[in-house]
Amino acid sequence: MRTLPLNSRILRGVTATAAVASLAAGLAACGGDSDAATRTEGASAGSVTVGALSNGAAKQTELKVSEVKSISALLPKSVAKSGTLRIGVGALPAGFAPLAYVGGDQKTLTGAEPDLGRLVAAVLGLKPEVKNSTWENLFVGIDSGKVDVAFSNVTDTEERKKKYEFASYRQDNLGFEVRKKSTWNFDDDYRNLAGKTVAVSAGTNQEKILLEWKSKLAKEGKKLNLKYYQDNNATALALSSGKIDVSFGPNPGIAYHITQTAKTPNPTRNAGKFSGAGETLQGLIAATAKKDSGLAAPLADAINYLIKNGQYGKWLAAWNLSNEAVDTSQVNPPGLPLDNS
Repeated sequence: MRTLPLNSRILRGVTATAAVASLAAGLAACGGDSDAATRTEGASAGSVTVGALSNGAAKQTELKVSEVKSISALLPKSVAKSGTLRIGVGALPAGFAPLAYVGGDQKTLTGAEPDLGRLVAAVLGLKPEVKNSTWENLFVGIDSGKVDVAFSNVTDTEERKKKYEFASYRQDNLGFEVRKKSTWNFDDDYRNLAGKTVAVSAGTNQEKILLEWKSKLAKEGKKLNLKYYQDNNATALALSSGKIDVSFGPNPGIAYHITQTAKTPNPTRNAGKFSGAGETLQGLIAATAKKDSGLAAPLADAINYLIKNGQYGKWLAAWNLSNEAVDTSQVNPPGLPLDNS
């Protein structure tokens, strides 16, 4: 799925992870493509710093990681010879916290996505070169060979497999945000929403899911109230004031908002998650390379190395995204079906 401003991008093309352009207010915007600065200052040799310049969205953490030659030996010759992993991110113009956005210095691209790209590059023994673009130009960059791989909240879909190959690295989830003092939890059962007032963005995947649940509850003689607000700030105000019980949206956006409210008088928490692909399939976010490029396998091996050795878990924890962890990175796992892509 795409990486639209974390609210709209959850239409069928992007599935659950996207939207927080409004939450990322104040972040610098640019146009076209750019070679994004990446944060390596302060990191020692054989390490990668994640969560730098995050404006409070992450805990800055230095992770030890070096080349694993048995994995880098699997790279396509052209990539290995270049010595560089060109990483595409589709975060222009405004970015989408906490996944990819301009950091506290107003010039460096930070976020969970470029951080993972740099960790993977380290395992592969390559220098990371992050190229930021619009969402549309992200795929143009892969197609043209301008970038080797996208780390940009791209959902694995069967439609996309016609042109691209994937190495999964994160669950694609929607989340339920409530006030921290609330005792309500989703508990993987839509019936727990009976009698609740839930905020959702119009025209999104999450709205479609809620409308289906609302219909089911109505048949059971129960009510679910949906509320729509102009932007994320209005939704946050409604939640903090008690006008709504729950906000339902892309899990990364909710994770980000939770970090922003943590030290305020009205902190919030995550009360559950739901796959953006629906109840029958766990949606997956994946590193995306050109089909038959030969990159998916070494990318998956690198991610699995990070999972096995703990850097992956620390990366997710730094960005408050631990509830999107996968047990293993898969090459071209089942994706959003063609009739739902």
